[in-house]
Amino acid sequence: MLLFLYFCPMYINVFKFGGASVCSAEGIKNVARLLRQFNSSPLVVVVSAMGKTTNALEVLLNDYINKDPLAVVESFQKVWDYHFSIIGELFPDKDHIVYGEVDSLLNQLRGYIRKGHLYDDMPHSYDFEYDQVVSFGELISAAILQHYLVLEECPAKLLDVRDLVKTDSTYRDARVDWKTTETLIQDSIHGFFRESSRGTIALTQGFIGSDSEGNTTTLGREGSDFTAAIFAWCLQAKEMTIWKDVPGVMNADPKWMPDSVCLETLSYREAIELAYYGASVIHPKTIKPLENANIILRVRSFVNPDLPGTEIRNIREWKIQTPIYIRKQNQILISISPRDFSFIIEENLSEIFSILARFRVKVNVMQNSAISFSICVDADPQKIKPLIEFLRRDYETRYNEGLELFTVRHYSEDAMVPVLNGRKTLMELRSRHTIQVVVQ
Repeated sequence: MLLFLYFCPMYINVFKFGGASVCSAEGIKNVARLLRQFNSSPLVVVVSAMGKTTNALEVLLNDYINKDPLAVVESFQKVWDYHFSIIGELFPDKDHIVYGEVDSLLNQLRGYIRKGHLYDDMPHSYDFEYDQVVSFGELISAAILQHYLVLEECPAKLLDVRDLVKTDSTYRDARVDWKTTETLIQDSIHGFFRESSRGTIALTQGFIGSDSEGNTTTLGREGSDFTAAIFAWCLQAKEMTIWKDVPGVMNADPKWMPDSVCLETLSYREAIELAYYGASVIHPKTIKPLENANIILRVRSFVNPDLPGTEIRNIREWKIQTPIYIRKQNQILISISPRDFSFIIEENLSEIFSILARFRVKVNVMQNSAISFSICVDADPQKIKPLIEFLRRDYETRYNEGLELFTVRHYSEDAMVPVLNGRKTLMELRSRHTIQVVVQ
C-alpha cells in the first residue's frame, strides 16, 4: 500500500469530543460524519466516556467500597446494558469484533470489582480505586468509536493514552510528567502519521494516564480537555478544537439562562479566569499549555459544525461589555472560628490552608472577619465529611449545605438581577471585574 508522507513541519490538529457527543448511537454517527470532513490532514482525536458513564461508574465504585454486592450487580448491569444497547444499533453484525472487545473490557472491570470483594483488607485508598474503576468509561468509549469509524471507511487507529501520558501517583488529580510525556507523544504520533495512509486518524482516550508503576491515573474531572491540550502542546499543534453541544463559549449556561449568547472571541487570560472560577466549558488546566505554545483553541458545536464557534487566542487588549455568568451548584459554606473567640491571624490561616491541602479541598471563594474564616467549596462527601471532623478538633466549625455559587465577570447591577432574584445571599465578594455570591 502506498503510504502518504506528511512533510515537516507536521501541522497536526487536535480534536476533543466530550461525553455528550458520543452519548448515543446517533451521536457516534454524527462524530464520524464530522471527522470525515477534517481527516485530510493529520488529526489526533481525544474522546471522553459516553454520556453519563463516569457518574454511573462512580455509583458502581461506591457500591463496591460499601461492600453491597446486590447494588454492585445492579450498577454494573446498567453500565453493561447502556454500552451494548449503543453497540447493537451501530453494528448489526453480532459477530463484529467490537462485541468481543467491549465484553473483554467490561469483564476486566467486573473481575476487578469481584476481586475487591474477596478481601476485607483493601490495600488501596479510595482515590486509587476510583482511577482503576472509572477509567473504564474512556477505554470502552474509544474502542466503540474506533471500530465504528473503520466500519464507515474513516480509518482510525486506537492508541492507549496510558502508554503516552505519564503522571505521578496523585490519584484522581495526577500531575503530568511533561518531559517523559512529550517524548512519548512525539515519537508515537509523528511516527504514526509518517507510516499511515492519508486520512488515518490517531484516536485516544481522554482523562486518563499512568504512573511509573503502570497503574492507571486520572487527571481530574473533565480532564479530557486537559488531555487534548497535553497532545496539542507536545505536538506543537496549529490549533485545538473542543466540540460541544453548544455553539461555543456562552456567557451563561443555556440550561439556566435560555437567552445566553455565544462569545466570538476570548483572550487566553479571560479564558483562564473563567476556568479558574469553574466555567464547565473549559477545564482549568487546559488553557496554560496552549497559551505557552500560542496554540489557538476553538470551541465549536458538533450539533451545528458550520457555526464558527469561539476562538481563544493571544489578545493583549481584550474588552467585553457582556457579563459572563458561572454557576456552581451543590456547594457548602464552612465557617471556621477559634474556640476562644480570639482573632483569626496568620498562624490560623496557615494551619487551615495546610489542612485543606491535606484533604485536597479546593476553595472556590473565601472571606475572613475578625474571628471567623469562611470558605465555599464543592460538597464532595468523600472529602468534606473527614475535613469537617478534622477541623472540629481545634476550631468551632459550622456549615450550610445545598448552596449555589455565582461568579459574574464584567458585572453590573442590572446583571445581578437574575442571580439574586428570590435568593438569600450568605456571602459576597467583589473586585473590579468580578463578583462572587454564595446564595441559598
